[in-house]
Amino acid sequence: MPANPFNGFTDFGVGIGLRVPHYRHILAEKPVVSWFEIISENYMIDGGRPLHVLDQILDRYRVVQHGVSMYFGSPETPNREHLKKLKTLVKRTQTPWLTDHLCWGSVDGTYSHDLLPMPYTFEAARHTAQKIREVRDFLEIPIAVENVSSYAEFHMSEMTEWQFLTEVVELADCGILLDVNNIYVSSRNHNFNPLDYVNGVPPERVAQIHIAGHSKFEKYILDTHDHPVIDPVWKLYSRAIERTGRTATLLEWDDKIPSFEEVHNEALKANQFVVEMAVTS
Repeated sequence: MPANPFNGFTDFGVGIGLRVPHYRHILAEKPVVSWFEIISENYMIDGGRPLHVLDQILDRYRVVQHGVSMYFGSPETPNREHLKKLKTLVKRTQTPWLTDHLCWGSVDGTYSHDLLPMPYTFEAARHTAQKIREVRDFLEIPIAVENVSSYAEFHMSEMTEWQFLTEVVELADCGILLDVNNIYVSSRNHNFNPLDYVNGVPPERVAQIHIAGHSKFEKYILDTHDHPVIDPVWKLYSRAIERTGRTATLLEWDDKIPSFEEVHNEALKANQFVVEMAVTS
């Protein structure tokens, strides 16, 4: 299968998120890791320990930036000061692509600091796509947008979430960061078949995949990133790479973070599905 046109880096393999509890281990032991994903906002500063650590990581590892505050679906135009700081970091890391979420989270300068689900309408898709194009043109780097986990839905929606995601990325001509754990969480909260979602997105636009764990409560599932990946999510991942081919994959573990070895070993489980795909294809 040819390289994905939205990243072209089929050799990236499986990476993990760079997290503070693992700084000391990584710098001292220099483990073999394909790549690290960083949260952009944690490093959009002028100096200090985070940038000092990041520069040491960049000397040895490949890094991809992932954002949590672009809010492509919010009504405001992109914040130029934010974009300038982001572009400075992009130049520092040489990230081959940039990801953020397909969501909204601010109104009139007030920020929710949450990844809120979109109304799945054609108007919202056009607005969101235009904003993605503006950001991409300013940063001069490919962008992939991530599907979020959701706990509420808009009655005004005109299509399914995966149809909306497809509409946005086609209009914006951008990539998809396909989070299969978020798909599973939302499917349980909103009662749809998660395989319909995985089968419904354009595979040629999937630039990266996220896997993660979550927490199950009595009436809903919460995307907490504090557990190992469960079997149904691995099955979604298997189907995703069956459709997309070998794709850069990232394990998220952001709370109750265990040892570096445990997180890395959990991430590397993804390789067995890549091997199975190669054997059966």
